[in-house]
Amino acid sequence: MRARRLGWAGLEIEAGGQRLVIDYVRDISPLFTGWKPGDRLAEPSGKADAALVTHLHRDHTDASALAKALAPGAPVLRPAPGHGDDVDNVTTLLAESELTAHGLAATVVDVWSVHELGPFRVTAVPAVDGLGDPQVNWVVEADGQRLFHGGDTMFHGSWWLIARRFSPFDAAFLPANGPVVDAPHLQPPSPVLAALDPGQAAAAAEILDARYVVPIHYEPEQPDKIAGYVEVADPAEELRGHAGPRARVLAVGEWLDLTA
Repeated sequence: MRARRLGWAGLEIEAGGQRLVIDYVRDISPLFTGWKPGDRLAEPSGKADAALVTHLHRDHTDASALAKALAPGAPVLRPAPGHGDDVDNVTTLLAESELTAHGLAATVVDVWSVHELGPFRVTAVPAVDGLGDPQVNWVVEADGQRLFHGGDTMFHGSWWLIARRFSPFDAAFLPANGPVVDAPHLQPPSPVLAALDPGQAAAAAEILDARYVVPIHYEPEQPDKIAGYVEVADPAEELRGHAGPRARVLAVGEWLDLTA
């Protein structure tokens, strides 16, 4: 099995002649106001046979991009819809409507559910979203290797449960930008990080017993962001400081061969 970083939180995974994508997007202008669709984001190297999404924020679920990247009828595994009314769900409504409009074969999954997708065995595992929206993380197994994709989860108490069931991991792809979010619908704002920072990512990778920890959910050359989204200055370099030789920084479009 090998994995390729597609930019932001996107990942392409190959095994057994098939291809799986996670959190693949081409347009994250809802988060970065100066972003042009496709900027600093790679496309999968061929049609994908399945897709996983961690949650329905628009920078993780881009139905238009998935519709173009996926083979006809390819499954899309996703977490449950948001709770409550439209105000509660304001950050997931756009992606929900786009999934419906593009007619993707989306299936809602439960935490700890296991799914066989060709050569891939995938498990939805617990995660905590910084805005209170439903989120899962993903364990992907194929060819005798195992990797973890962390979406934009916060630090939480289920790392040890995941580790007991699955560790060791060949690679953990973890958010590392440590944003503090001041959103209009979440007032008063929380001073707590809405996703892992580099130190927390290094700690999670140690708990998971990951051979490599790869930072995701950061953009080194950022255009203007929406107001109220403040990140760590240099996630990749800080992760190297915290994780030492375990840290593996991938450029957008770069492969990591887990059989090596």
